Parts: sequence; C-alpha cells; structure tokens
Amino acid sequence: MKIDWRKITDVAKRNPWPLYAAARLGRGRGRLRVLDRFNAPPAPRLKPDVSQWERHPLAAAWIGHATILLRVGGLTILTDPVFSNRIGIGLGLMTGGPRRFVAPALSIRELPKLDVLILSHAHFDHLDRPTLSRLPKDVHVVASHGLRDLVDDLGFREVSELRWGESARVKGVTFTAQPVDHWGARTFYDTHRGYGAFLIETDRYRVLYGADSAYQELWKPIGEVDLAIVGIGAYDPYIQAHANPEQALEMANHVRAKHVLPMHHSTFRLSHEPMGQPIERFMSAVGTDVRRVVATEVGGWWNA
Repeated sequence: MKIDWRKITDVAKRNPWPLYAAARLGRGRGRLRVLDRFNAPPAPRLKPDVSQWERHPLAAAWIGHATILLRVGGLTILTDPVFSNRIGIGLGLMTGGPRRFVAPALSIRELPKLDVLILSHAHFDHLDRPTLSRLPKDVHVVASHGLRDLVDDLGFREVSELRWGESARVKGVTFTAQPVDHWGARTFYDTHRGYGAFLIETDRYRVLYGADSAYQELWKPIGEVDLAIVGIGAYDPYIQAHANPEQALEMANHVRAKHVLPMHHSTFRLSHEPMGQPIERFMSAVGTDVRRVVATEVGGWWNA
C-alpha cells in the first residue's frame, strides 16, 4: 500500500508539535548516545583489503547495509555511510531505532582517503548524522535534492544537490541522479526531500548505485554498466518501496550489468523476512552465473 503523504501532511498541519519534535530528534550528532556502545555487534567474517586501494581503476567493497566503498576513475567514493550501532532518532543517551547485527567491515579510521560521499535519500538507514559528523569534511557530497539542510551544519564544504537527470562533475568523474520508485521524507511532514539512484561515469567505466527502489523499469535507458549495486532486502511487507531479490536482479539486468553487488540486507532488521533470506533468494535467482556477483556477505570486495 502506498503512503498517502497528503493525509499525513494534513494531520501534521493540525497537530505539528509531535512531528516537529521527531524532526529535531532526528538531527542529532550522536555525541551523548553512550548506551549505543554497549553490546556492540560482532565483526563480519570478511575484511576488505584496502592497502592498495588507490591503485585499482575500479573496485567495490561492501561495508554493510547500503554503505559501499568504491574506487572509480581515480576517486574513492562512499555511498550512504552508516557506521553507527543503531539508527534512528536520538533519545538522550541512546538511539531509538534498529540495532546493527554485524559491525561495519571497516571502521571510519580504516577507510582510505575519501573524495566523494553519495547521499541517496534522508531515511535514517541511509543518512546517519552521527556517522557524517565523524567523516572528513574536505570531501564533495553528492546528494539528492532537499538534503542540504541535513549536512550543512556538519561542516562539509562542497554539496551538490541533484534532481533526476541532473549531473555533477568531480575531478573528471560524472555523477548523474537517476529515478527510483521510493520516497524521501525523513519525518512525516518533510515531503520536499528528494531520493534517487546515481550513475557514476568515467571514460572507461560506468557504475550504478541503485539505492532504495521498488521494482521499476526506469533504468532501461541508462544502458550497459560495469557494476550495478542493488538493494535486495526489506521487501516483506514493504514491497511497494523495496524490490525483492528476484526483482532487484531483473533491474540489474535492465542495465545489462556485467557485475552485481547486492546490498541492503543482513545488517539491520527493517522488515519481516528472515535475515538470511534475501541473499539466499538472490543467489538462487542468479543460478549458475555466480561469478557475476561480487559480494554476498558484509566485507566482501572486488576489483576489475
């Protein structure tokens, strides 16, 4: 069932204070959330080797959930960075929201020098202000439109907000916002916020970061890509907002992806399907073409 934002906005206009409070709580930097540090999630079985990261012309490492470390065209790119043990609104000494089941494959200190951050939309599992507050500020933030107010106060010097079809160029690499079937509000009344996927292009390589999307055929005009990063989890019962594994693979096929990295699973419990089901169904759909899949668990990594 689709969310009727008009009805929610009407309710917010009649009684805005609870929603206003939620919006303010969603802007915290996590400085006081010491209780989140207890019962830390276990480390993943795999750990990416980034010792020679800058030598790779094209590489990808799955840090967890929708956080992907990319090397494309001489740039190191991090998508939707979330390194916190919990995601959600700040409630004093803790975060009110889902806890992490597996730690990030790399800590923030272990990351190579970053050039670009991609922020696809404002949902808490994609835009985590406590994480962003800890990242270097000399990176270029490429974001969907309507996200600037969530990052400006954190000190980032360059922020490019893009609507679908708009592009930004960073050191010879082009980032173009692509359509998805999702929604972008962080809280119930900020319906102005954008959302989208991003196509990353150089003279040699094309990478599609798919972010969150229900099944759609909007990517077909993109053409062939070297790597498609697609979300495969949180579909039960949210199939109207998140593709299931088989649909995600079909969407990767729409862009004739040479390689596919399935993400948005096995990290946070955001829906009802068993934690291991998304990747099991995805690999079953892939069949014998398993070499096309570049990472099946947190910490997996690949280079061209």
